Amino acid sequence: MSFKNKVVYQIYPKSFYDSNNDGIGDLKGITKKLKYLNFLGIDYIWITPFFVSPQRDNGYDVADYYNIDPLYGTMEDLDELILEASKYGIKLMLDMVFNHTSTEHIWFKQAIQGNKKYQNYYFFKKSIDNKLPTNWVSKFGGNTWEYCKELDMYYLHLFDKTQADLNWENPEVRKEMTKIVNFWINKGIEGFRFDVVNLISKPQIFKDDFIGDGRRFYTDGPNIHSYLKELNKNSFGKLKNIVTVGEMSSTTIENCYKYSGEKENELSMVFSFHHLKIDYKNKNKWELQEADFEELKEILNTWQLGMQKNNAWNALFWCNHDQPRIVSRLGDDKIYWKKSAKMLATMIHCLRGTPYIYQGEEIGMTNTYFETINDFKDIESLNYYDIFLKEGKSPEEALKIIQERSRDNGRTPMQWNNKNFGGFSNIIPWINPIKNFKQINVENQINDCDSILHYYKKLIQLRKNYLPISEGEFIPVITEKDIYIYKRKYNSEEILVILNYKNKKEITLPKEEIEKNYSCILSNNNIIKLTSKLTLEPFDTFVFYKK
Repeated sequence: MSFKNKVVYQIYPKSFYDSNNDGIGDLKGITKKLKYLNFLGIDYIWITPFFVSPQRDNGYDVADYYNIDPLYGTMEDLDELILEASKYGIKLMLDMVFNHTSTEHIWFKQAIQGNKKYQNYYFFKKSIDNKLPTNWVSKFGGNTWEYCKELDMYYLHLFDKTQADLNWENPEVRKEMTKIVNFWINKGIEGFRFDVVNLISKPQIFKDDFIGDGRRFYTDGPNIHSYLKELNKNSFGKLKNIVTVGEMSSTTIENCYKYSGEKENELSMVFSFHHLKIDYKNKNKWELQEADFEELKEILNTWQLGMQKNNAWNALFWCNHDQPRIVSRLGDDKIYWKKSAKMLATMIHCLRGTPYIYQGEEIGMTNTYFETINDFKDIESLNYYDIFLKEGKSPEEALKIIQERSRDNGRTPMQWNNKNFGGFSNIIPWINPIKNFKQINVENQINDCDSILHYYKKLIQLRKNYLPISEGEFIPVITEKDIYIYKRKYNSEEILVILNYKNKKEITLPKEEIEKNYSCILSNNNIIKLTSKLTLEPFDTFVFYKK
């Protein structure tokens, strides 16, 4: 597989760089920063949706899959970006939102005007006994069914009410999706990320869920694998150079063996989110608890070994546009900001899979710490803030939860320098920058060889230089609490990764490991010789190599 030694950089264009000073990032802004991305050493840019959209969910509510929203620029701007990126050997990966469309899409507009063909593109259901079709709960809060007065029916929306779910049971819908992918391949796009793609197969019969929120009926649905195989065969599967990744919501590892299995002909790799629920109390995103590092280790090991055994491939990540910043979440963004950011980066980048870096992660950007709900823009966050108040929580309690969990934590402007608005724009951005941009920014780190930025650059290069990292077997090493040690092995070469969490620890390594004559190739501490007894300070990180 050509992508094993590659690294993907995710860009949320609205917050990356504003080239025309309207307060919103754009495609030309990405082009202007290609030199920086080339310095970092990445291979692909995944850009979140920039298609025509009413922006109810920041572009994940697509109204036109074939045209670019004027907020972000023009088709000519995209052509320029593809061309200029190719000069650096960088390829583009587009974000395909195929579970649903905006209710502003022409298909939905035709549907509610009475066009039977397009009504069958979605799920419209009549009320029975004045009840909603099901009691399922939307990902953004509330019920998943919205009343459509034009048809006197309800339509399904697993997300916001302006995002109507598509009916993939209809072969015409599947043909439309194939047509869209092929259009962008012909434009020169060489990668696709498919948003919540494991939700596209809905059940034949809709029924209430009395033990959950409904997701068990539509997650990894009955025809999901046949749909992906069909899409693969008729579009990107025809070409060997196309890399694909699926976002898998609440999936199972058994399904992911098929989604990304080497011979399954579905997708190149998958995002799973189990490792990012270790600070969810009762597995509920909106209930806070301390992160469980032991559970994290167990989840990572399970997925590494399971995917490896079944010749399937992981997409490795901590952050994205839907997640809080990892240095604030699992690290320590105060006392051990730099060390913890480096440790967490090492943990992910040395695993088996393809690493994804989310904009700003490489400089240790933190959560927003916005002090008022009025600073938040995310529809999910605002919906849940209102829900919390209705449940009886105080404004202070509700705000605390939103501060920790809001998707806006990953959507604040990229911090380029210590000038106004972090160098993102010359005018007030669409969302406020984080107040720490004067200290945490690219300009402060680019010439500092000890910076988080340079550490990420080294990690990217290690993947290209050392076959055990890109190609090797994953081997967990059993250790005590708060220590994570694993190996990567390729033929006679080995990588040994030693990671400490929050507390000072002493460990004893097996004699057979000490005798292998490892050399330290990366650390966030002083370079040391591997000895049988190691004293590890909080967030210490070591990567050793033996040939």
